[in-house]
Amino acid sequence: MTLSKSKSALSQSALSDFAPKEMRKLRSMKNPYGIQKFLDDMPYHLEDTAWSPRKVLAEQSSHCLEGAIFAAAALRANGYPPLLLDFEAEHDTDHVIAIYRQDGCWGAVAKSNYSGCRWREPVYRTLRELALSYFNAYFNLRRERTLRRYSRPVNLKRFDRQHWMTTEQPVWFIVYHLFDIKHYSLLTKAQEKKLHRIDERLFQAECLGKAYKNRD
Repeated sequence: MTLSKSKSALSQSALSDFAPKEMRKLRSMKNPYGIQKFLDDMPYHLEDTAWSPRKVLAEQSSHCLEGAIFAAAALRANGYPPLLLDFEAEHDTDHVIAIYRQDGCWGAVAKSNYSGCRWREPVYRTLRELALSYFNAYFNLRRERTLRRYSRPVNLKRFDRQHWMTTEQPVWFIVYHLFDIKHYSLLTKAQEKKLHRIDERLFQAECLGKAYKNRD
């Protein structure tokens, strides 16, 4: 067996944890954009959870972390490696995206509560270019631009023995790994000090369709 065939067999073995109905659903998405449309159609939730892709399929809801992990599994079901990229921010929450490569360029599939932090076409030559494409729309409620670092890519096949795609238990072990891996700075300290806050027009545009917690 060749190395490529061996890798494919291992990937198919991991995917076999999904029920046939689940696999049909994942493969019906066909490509990265189909996966993005599926994520966009499901509600964004605000709970402190770490659902597996199986759980996301069952609940038909996710937040950014769960959406990225789900997208990685769906990408795998459609022939792509299950890759994540992590973003670190200052005075803001981090963000996670699923990434894929097409014709030598990077693109992304993502779930976000902000409209500009989701899909990216595969036109970015490097991961740094891809990460910087999120910079202008990445801000906190004080209107500060907050994106600072991006990680090296993480192939989630490393967690196959923990059944990350189908477990009924939270997949916090993926989060802990993202905390530990190397991240690369996007800006110099001098650049950070000179950043301007976003204006109201951009703020309102990015908040279009935003989910809010119910206050009972």
